[in-house]
Amino acid sequence: MMRLKDKVCIVTGGARGIGRATVELFAKEGAKVHACDISFREEFQGSGIQKHKLDVTDFANWEQVVKDVLAIDGRIDVLFNNAGTVHSYDGIAEISIEDWNKVIAINQTGPFYGMKTVIPHMRALGGGSIINTSSIWGIAGAAGVSAYTASKAAVRHMSKNAALTYVGDNIRVNSIHPGIIGTPMIEAQDAGITQSIVDITPMKRLGRPEEIAFGALFLASDESSYMTGAELVIDGGYTAP
Repeated sequence: MMRLKDKVCIVTGGARGIGRATVELFAKEGAKVHACDISFREEFQGSGIQKHKLDVTDFANWEQVVKDVLAIDGRIDVLFNNAGTVHSYDGIAEISIEDWNKVIAINQTGPFYGMKTVIPHMRALGGGSIINTSSIWGIAGAAGVSAYTASKAAVRHMSKNAALTYVGDNIRVNSIHPGIIGTPMIEAQDAGITQSIVDITPMKRLGRPEEIAFGALFLASDESSYMTGAELVIDGGYTAP
């Protein structure tokens, strides 16, 4: 049985890492998937996948993509706000204003734009599921990475706010909180930073993108129909202590 049969899904940051794994898994489970990213370098495995160029910090771009999705499939059942960046490892006193604004724009304002453009259509069609990618650092503190931790904490509570605001419209909103995952973004960062996080993760390894994708699949599917405003933590035990 396909767990997302005929559901229309938007996935941001869909070209690489967690987003790519999710796009391909959703398609395998019967969804009509609209993968959104600023660029695509590789073809996807699977059918039923449409590609859209989307800069999540551009509200007009969001409006156009939503319009295009509706023109193709007539509805939106699932929104996975997954696009994100670390970009700066600086603390509050050290980070430049430009870097701060860039991280907040992608990680926090991007999901806001996504929800703002999609929720009216979900309301009109009787409901839907929204999944917002936060982080272990949206729950636990970390030194440095000031903009990233601030933005991911904001996503956590923005999800709860939307969940409570639109519960009467049958719109479920949950956040997903990955630990350190073996994605191109993590591969590009300093190996010492990565290893230091792995060292304090009880499972002592990187997570795999598909391990987060399966969590997103659960939240997107009707199997999680009694979940809203919740936090799904998939972190190898990082936040357990």
